[in-house]
Amino acid sequence: MNNKEVNKILAIKLLGQKIKENRTKQGGVEKNSEGRKPYQFNRVKNEAPKPLQKIKGLRIIPLGGQEEVGRNMTVFEYNGDIVILDMGIQFPEEDMPGVDYIVPDASYLKGKEDRIRGVIFSHGHLDHIGAAPILLKQLNYPTILGRDFTLALIKRKMEDYEKDSVGRLKIVNIKNIEQKITLGSFKVSFFKVEHSVMDAVGVVLETPDGTVIHPGDWTIGRDEKGQRTVSYEYLSKLPRPTVLMLESLGATDKSENDAPESKMYENLEKIISTPKGKVIIATFSSQVERIGKILEICHKLGKKVALDGYSMKTNVEIARELGYIKPAKDVLIDMKDAAKYPENKLVVICTGAQGEGNAVLSRIVNGNHRQIKLNKYDTIVFSSSVIPGNERTIQRLKDNLYRKCDNVIHTDMMDVHISGHCNASDIQAVIKQIKPDYYLPVYANHYFLKEAAKLAIEIGFKKENIFVLDNGNILQLHKNKAEIIKEKAKTDYIFIDGLGVGDIGQVVLRDRQVLAQDGMFVITVIIDSKTKKISGGIQITSRGFIYVKENFDLVNATKEVVKKVVAK
Repeated sequence: MNNKEVNKILAIKLLGQKIKENRTKQGGVEKNSEGRKPYQFNRVKNEAPKPLQKIKGLRIIPLGGQEEVGRNMTVFEYNGDIVILDMGIQFPEEDMPGVDYIVPDASYLKGKEDRIRGVIFSHGHLDHIGAAPILLKQLNYPTILGRDFTLALIKRKMEDYEKDSVGRLKIVNIKNIEQKITLGSFKVSFFKVEHSVMDAVGVVLETPDGTVIHPGDWTIGRDEKGQRTVSYEYLSKLPRPTVLMLESLGATDKSENDAPESKMYENLEKIISTPKGKVIIATFSSQVERIGKILEICHKLGKKVALDGYSMKTNVEIARELGYIKPAKDVLIDMKDAAKYPENKLVVICTGAQGEGNAVLSRIVNGNHRQIKLNKYDTIVFSSSVIPGNERTIQRLKDNLYRKCDNVIHTDMMDVHISGHCNASDIQAVIKQIKPDYYLPVYANHYFLKEAAKLAIEIGFKKENIFVLDNGNILQLHKNKAEIIKEKAKTDYIFIDGLGVGDIGQVVLRDRQVLAQDGMFVITVIIDSKTKKISGGIQITSRGFIYVKENFDLVNATKEVVKKVVAK
């Protein structure tokens, strides 16, 4: 054998040793190959939280959403009562192979289940409701509150996760924005919020020690003259001290001239009205109101619409059941019937605008879609924004689309999408309107939060009254004073793999990374129990290491090594 072949055999042995070492290591804090602390893992049902000091005043405890986009969940605690806002998921990062998604660590709430007065859901996006089926079950199904569309999405998620689990829910429906509810020591009220999903709602939590104002995810639309369509000045009159928790994903967006929504629909109508081929519109499945408007445009223009993507079909079905959208009978067609219509009369509304590997748009681009085949003269519209972290994936998708299609339209070219998130000037405007005593930027990566804090300082907000929290930090308001106390709640990643909750720890995740980097090499040998000799042939299986059919010399050399090992 040459040196290269010897090195490969040594690599096989080292790989085996490495995996064995990984599986036997217990405890301790190590660092991964990038020099950073590895993801920690907490089994909620087996570990009790550390006792905290006696609670004084109002506590605000983010269990997620302060260091990432997603996993949004905040605990509010006062006088022995607990209210929770949202239970969202976070999608896995590139170094989390095999992980479906991540949910918040609820260990802080262990032993306190009977003190949870309610879980309020601000809106129906997965980063706010996706963990509900798992966490509500862990917390013995506390009362949940939300508006119609949000609750309908949660019910569907519950049934998808565990059949008949909806029957265990205790539900309070927020019928209108003026509704006021008492949850233990908390007085709860609501306010209107503009966002990219129906039935989004802002929340006000009043206690004797402070009032929290939280819009959830939000934006402020513009009218034809560029003026903001919503003002929150009335919230400045709430009992003080007030704490404004403001989603900050747009803190670095300095754009000023946001187009009105009417401009977006005008552009979409132009695109749909005169195509050479079919029009494919990729958007978020939660954009139900936009989908409804597109259906109206298509009806007016005599087009047929096929919906594709599980979440797309589900959300539209729910919206139709609630009466939120009422498409004309002759507009919607089954995707299976798409080939029956002229291509320039066909509009496809689908998921996959973020470049998800198995989503509809990716399958269309890769030629794996059963009914839709791309042609040069077709038109592809990205009616969506780029979720932070997806930039490279979406760029790759666009490149592949440009190779196959001459008409790819996105927001850099034309106003075909209105974001559901604020920009920097909106953040400053809302702070000026509400005039809070304390300001907490939330729901974004740490650098967005820091930039949002700078925006407040620019308009004269006191730096000492701004708190940029990490997940697990505990902000306490007592006797008109706010401070981050020393204690911290656990906020470990809880990985979901298939239907398993927390089955994947750091060791398993690290093994997967090793296998992904080095591949695997399996030797299968049958040994006669009496003679101790090899019976039959030796089978070599390789995945991600070598291509066996092109490396017969190495395979044969490996078999000789195996024979010598067995003989000894």
